[in-house]
Amino acid sequence: MRVPTPRHESAATRRWRPAGPLDPGLTVGPLRRGPGDPAFRVTPDGSVWRTGRTPAGPGTLRFTRHAGEIEAEAWGPGADWLLDGLPALLGADDDPTAFTPRHRLVHEMHRRTPGLRLTRTGLVLESLIPSILEQKVTSDEAYRAWRLLLQRHGEPAPGPLDGLRVMPDAHGWAMLPSWEWHRAGVDGKRAATIVRAARVARRLEEAAAMDLPAALARLQLIPGIGPWTAAETLQRSNGAPDAITVGDLHVPRIVGYALTGRRGTDDATMLELLAPYAGQRHRACRLILLSGHTPPRRAPRFAPNDIRAL
Repeated sequence: MRVPTPRHESAATRRWRPAGPLDPGLTVGPLRRGPGDPAFRVTPDGSVWRTGRTPAGPGTLRFTRHAGEIEAEAWGPGADWLLDGLPALLGADDDPTAFTPRHRLVHEMHRRTPGLRLTRTGLVLESLIPSILEQKVTSDEAYRAWRLLLQRHGEPAPGPLDGLRVMPDAHGWAMLPSWEWHRAGVDGKRAATIVRAARVARRLEEAAAMDLPAALARLQLIPGIGPWTAAETLQRSNGAPDAITVGDLHVPRIVGYALTGRRGTDDATMLELLAPYAGQRHRACRLILLSGHTPPRRAPRFAPNDIRAL
């Protein structure tokens, strides 16, 4: 039986001074799964709050920037683990000097975002599950599923901020009944992939310490996890600067349009365009996506699928 985590114990604290320019919100932004993510919140005072299911247990981390330093607090059994990982979370392991812009737009975005770093959480499953939920559906559908699953099956996050949730542990994910997936709008294929991943979660978490080729291979041993899902996960868990997303409906088109002005770019052409950024292709893509330089729409958005109506 799961023992509830005490919510209002004293916080552990930490201060950390980044070695160079840092935009904390921009750096950890990819960890937020939609505006209503129960595991991530930005409060009006500028504090970033996030929860984590760490190897030491559930925890909540709050951090903000003040006078050039990052001031952080954490609660729960995972508090010390989260505080120890704060520098990596905010890009201390990232080396932006390894990146050389090769296109005018990329150069301009690199100049305008000196505080962008690639986050590294060190936690695979917490990024893998929402990435699986995002397979072949709209972002809104995936965000809704993540939100409902955490609200119904996560646990209240330790600490003083109401409404935050910690995602279930691997056993909890593996034991979710079929009707709960259906209630959240998750089809059987994605649900089965999450269950398979949860059953071997310990082996998957080892990928956080692997180099990119080995980590990609480890994740793709699970049926239902392909290059797209593996890359989306390792961008966050490992801070991998070359974990390029392929198989996406939008990314090749955006990259192609931004770099050439042409429409209809496919994965193969995108990889050719990004070849000068070998070793840094994810960072190049991140800068391109941040530019907002996207092809004008010619067709209406796809309507969301609602499997609950089937």
